[in-house]
Amino acid sequence: MATPTNTRFAVAVHVLTYLASCAAAGRTTPVSSDELAGSTAVNPVHVRKVLGPLRAAGLVRSRPGAHGGWELAADPGVVNLAQVWQVLQGDDPVLGIHGPNPACPVGASIQGVLTDLDRRVAKAVLAELEGITLNDVLDDSGFDPTDFAALLP
Repeated sequence: MATPTNTRFAVAVHVLTYLASCAAAGRTTPVSSDELAGSTAVNPVHVRKVLGPLRAAGLVRSRPGAHGGWELAADPGVVNLAQVWQVLQGDDPVLGIHGPNPACPVGASIQGVLTDLDRRVAKAVLAELEGITLNDVLDDSGFDPTDFAALLP
């Protein structure tokens, strides 16, 4: 199976779920990028690059300083995964469309077919993700606030 080259969405869902778990467990202090990186197994710089657009969209907030970090800024029962997808993916192609050779008979016509297919796939992805909230992700992961006592400082 091919490995995806863009993990921003998966990292974002993971981090948002972690932040929602912390809040549900009663944590009142922000979560550091290092802590989030430890959970996601990615570099803290990558975590911050993913969180930046989510902060601009109002889904998370950050506190600067030695005791700073990240907090969920939106209700996890209201935030759906389509919102997260749109913040990170925007109108970028879902399928990674290439630039074919226009001198080739197939290459000359395939671009329009692939572009149309990409639009249809993007609509299907958004339609599926609209029905899934962060609370749904917590529920599907078997979240129980007592299980997350380790998330409390």
